[in-house]
Amino acid sequence: MSLEYATFGLAPAIRAGGVLANGDYQVHRDFVDFVVDGHPLLFRLSDLDAVSPLAADIPPAIFTAQVHSLLLEADAPLEGGRYIIYGCPECEDLACGAVTAVIERDGDDFVWRDFAWQTEARADLELNGYRGIGPLRFRGDEYRGALTALLDDRSATRRRVLLIGARVAVLARLAAALRTIGIGAEIAHDATGVPAEELRTYGAVAFGRVVGEPERAALRQSFARVGADVAYVDGLAPIVPLLVAQIEHALDRSPVERRRLTHLAATGGAAEIEVTSTCRVRVTLYRQDRLHRVHTREVFDDVLEPGRHRIALDPRTTKGESYVVARTTGSVLAAEVVH
Repeated sequence: MSLEYATFGLAPAIRAGGVLANGDYQVHRDFVDFVVDGHPLLFRLSDLDAVSPLAADIPPAIFTAQVHSLLLEADAPLEGGRYIIYGCPECEDLACGAVTAVIERDGDDFVWRDFAWQTEARADLELNGYRGIGPLRFRGDEYRGALTALLDDRSATRRRVLLIGARVAVLARLAAALRTIGIGAEIAHDATGVPAEELRTYGAVAFGRVVGEPERAALRQSFARVGADVAYVDGLAPIVPLLVAQIEHALDRSPVERRRLTHLAATGGAAEIEVTSTCRVRVTLYRQDRLHRVHTREVFDDVLEPGRHRIALDPRTTKGESYVVARTTGSVLAAEVVH
């Protein structure tokens, strides 16, 4: 089989969860994505909402079995030597649809070919094959090295958040929303007396707007003393879906160049968005009036091509204190509307 070599790598990725404008919840998933020739393979599948089999929240034994399967050290789970490359982020049911491919050895190399969208036991390449992807040939040492490294050092992905603030009711609603989408959350006034091992399990700390700088500095020092690398979030407003979006962004530790959504800014008349690959983007506007009532409006929901885009906003809906949240399947950003 004569094919040019593609590089193979792995990188952390997320399926961004959140509280949607219609009140629904979208589950947060951390997973390891496949990086082919320096770019996430998932991005070549346009707007697919899916995760790889190497998800952080599956039991260790199943995670190990998935790695061995990709190394062809176990029988293929599907007919025709096919393996699941990306599956449903909400469940593991093939009926929801999955991207599958044949994985085989060619000498010391590994080859991924015949990519298809599959919902039944047998893939129909004529009807559902991905003709623009593959075959992909990977050097054996590079391929095995990347996957076996996961077994040698599978660092637990931290998906816990510490919430610091004075508005207990808002913090309680925020914690409940985070837990609903699969992110652990605790409420505290400070980190005094918290064991170092527990501090290291947090991926982010979210501050309410009334938390003073001395309290923030003391908490940062507590985490720094134990060598905990956490992201700090300054809450834009006591609006739960907005705060969830900020925390989702903070938990995304993937390199910026490997994210789909890389820029968001807004004025009273427009939102400016930058995406790195073709994807569906949803933009939601949140406005808080003088009585602290929250008004929510879905202002955009469509597929965008790579590049910068300007989304018109109705100035009448952005008066006063307002914010926008832009969301793709793997990225989310929040920004204040600047007047």
